[in-house]
Amino acid sequence: MTADRRTVLADAAIHVLADEGMRGLTHRAVDRAADLPPGTTSAYFRTRQALLTALVRRLVAQDQAELQAAGEQAQVPRAAAELTDGLAGFVERRLTGEGRQRSLARYACAVGSVRHPELREILVPRQNTARDVVRAFLRAQGVADAEGRTLTLLTCVDGLVFDRPVGGGGVPRGEIAGLVAAALRDCGEEAGATGPG
Repeated sequence: MTADRRTVLADAAIHVLADEGMRGLTHRAVDRAADLPPGTTSAYFRTRQALLTALVRRLVAQDQAELQAAGEQAQVPRAAAELTDGLAGFVERRLTGEGRQRSLARYACAVGSVRHPELREILVPRQNTARDVVRAFLRAQGVADAEGRTLTLLTCVDGLVFDRPVGGGGVPRGEIAGLVAAALRDCGEEAGATGPG
């Protein structure tokens, strides 16, 4: 029961952070969001740091579960268009409904990590099957540094997700296709373009 209550409170904290920002994240606000008696959150998480840590761990767990499930359901793409479609679906999920709430909370944590080092856990890239699928595709296409290109591609996709709640609108498929094309670009061409002329 205790573990369940902690999860309920962490989920409520994510919603408060997404809706009200870091300054609005208080024990009382989480009590209200969870529809629990005043003092419940402080009974489980006595300090603000403990609450923030629980929130970040819950965000990481939810993100990893989503990416793990997506990777397990996906085949390694056979063409750039298939990878683009998969990434476009991921972006759509991150910008709507529950995914949007988590995205807003995630980026509030990213900004807050400047003053709260315990929040930096949310920024650490992690292995999961979705990332494995992208890396396997790039490797199959002959990309030499498939691991590095995977990290760059997924970081850029995260950047698009970050931009849209601020700028509004969705992410056109063409933007994602451009990122995939850049990940596939021959490293030798890039070296030649920057080398002595």
